[in-house]
This record gives sequence, C-alpha cells and structure tokens, in this order.
Amino acid sequence: MDPVCHTLAGAALGEAGLKTRTSLGMATLLLAANVPDVDVLAYATDALAVHVRRGWTHGPIGLVVLPLALAGLMFAWDRIVRQRRAHAPPPASWAGLVLLAYIGALSHPVLDFLNSYGIRLLMPFSEEWYYGDALYIVDPWMYVLLGGAIVAARWRARRGHARPARAARLGLGLAAVYVSLMLASNLVARSAVEAGLVRAGLPPETRFMVTPVWANPFAREVLIDTGDRYEKGFVWFEPRPHFRPAGFGLAINRDDPAVAIAARTARGQQYLGWSRFPFFVVERIGGRTLVHINDARYAGDAQDGWARETIAIE
Repeated sequence: MDPVCHTLAGAALGEAGLKTRTSLGMATLLLAANVPDVDVLAYATDALAVHVRRGWTHGPIGLVVLPLALAGLMFAWDRIVRQRRAHAPPPASWAGLVLLAYIGALSHPVLDFLNSYGIRLLMPFSEEWYYGDALYIVDPWMYVLLGGAIVAARWRARRGHARPARAARLGLGLAAVYVSLMLASNLVARSAVEAGLVRAGLPPETRFMVTPVWANPFAREVLIDTGDRYEKGFVWFEPRPHFRPAGFGLAINRDDPAVAIAARTARGQQYLGWSRFPFFVVERIGGRTLVHINDARYAGDAQDGWARETIAIE
C-alpha cells in the first residue's frame, strides 16, 4: 500500500490503545509502520528500483533487524534528548518500544501483500513474489476506515469518554472486514473469469490476473495472457459476477531478436524478475536500437506508464 495507508494503520493501532504502552509509543508505531520502505533510497541511486523494492527490507531478516534498530533509535532519543527537557514525561520503556516497533513493522507486509504490485515475503531466501490482488495500491476506503477510526477515537478522548480506544478498535475491525470481503470477492471474480475463458475456447491453464478498480469495490480489472498479446477485461458484480472482455489489449512482441538481447542484460534480467506481465516495444533509430520494457499492470498503451525501462543495444 501507499505511505499514507501505512501511516494511518500505525496511527489507528496507536489510538486503539497501543500508544499508551510507553512514552513515544505513537511515534514509534508511525515510524515502524513505514520502516520497511527504507528501500525507497534505491531511487536516489543508479540501481533499478523495482529490483530493490519490496525485497530484503520486507523479508524475514529486514523484519527482525529494522524494528529492533528503530526501537534502539527511539530509546536513544528518549534518553539523550527528550529526557533532558523540563517536565519530560516518564522515560520510554525499552520492552514497550521493541513491542510497538515489531507490531508496526509487521503491519507493513500485511498491507503490501494485498495489492497487485506484490511483495517478496521470503527475501533473501527466495525471490518469489506474492500477490493478494485484493486492494488497489491507493485505496480510498482504507483511508476512510482507518482515518475515521483515528478521528473518532480522538474526538471521544477530547469529550472525556472513558474508553476512547473502542472507536479505533471498531475502525480497525471494519477495515479487517473490508479486506476480507475484497479477498473473498476476488476469488469469486477469478472463478467468473475462468468460466469466461472456457466459453471463449482458451485452455484452462491460461494465465490471467484479476485486480481491483480504484474506489469501486464492485468491479475488477482483468489481464489475460493469450500468448502473443495481453487482453483486458472487467468483472462486474451486478449482482452476480459477470466477465466482459474490454476489446483491447497490448502486443507482447517477445519474438523480436532485439528483445532477446535486452533480456539477457543484467538490467533486463532484473526487470523481468520483477515484472508480472512484461511487454516490449523496439525502436530503431539509425544504427541504434532501443528496447522499451514495460509491465501491462501499469501501462495504458505501448509507450507510457511509470514502469517503463529502456535498454539501449548498440
């Protein structure tokens, strides 16, 4: 998910009562909920960002080391800086900081698994990507549920209610129900697509993806690999799920000799290790050949999309 959703999740956990575990509790949860995304530093280097993102820092080693490092930084801040101020609150608890750092950090891969970008849950032991395909990466309904939980809890606290954390717990519960329904409805949508592919005469092993449509929990976008093309379609719940081809798609162009050369480069292999539905556009300018590699998950047509990577072949 996006950083806003991760931050809201950390804040909602804090308002549900966890922030009272220790001084700096809320700050620790907010930072921990985002700490696996320290790998965004790859964008400041020449490394292929999609090859780095959602890997080591989201795997078992990162999820052990990073929360512990964060707890250590928070503990040091509390002892060296904060406690020197007048009227400082009680010192932060080391055990409490460690606990909240791990809770916040573990919420991160749970949310990241839910979208179509995926996550390498077992890095560095395995580079396999896992996809929940349940939520759009920027999901406004998660904003509403988690943000509403935070606002309601703080409003109750200001009004002097005895248990303001109940509102946050309710919001977290509703978010969990929403996620569960989206996961379940995605399975239903996949069944509708499988039936539609059989009716269309495609083999049962045809590879396809079903992902959410932004802000519309009653529709799914479909991407189908037919061999030489990716065809697009939609599933609509009306109220029964019904699969409809969109009537357009993208040529893959994997048979061009220049594509094979580009795919053998280090950068090409890295990109293809991340890409789920790669396609290629070959551009020849004079004696120079450019191979544009893209991913159909994030491309509107053969030339655009934030995920495009260009490899020059001399």
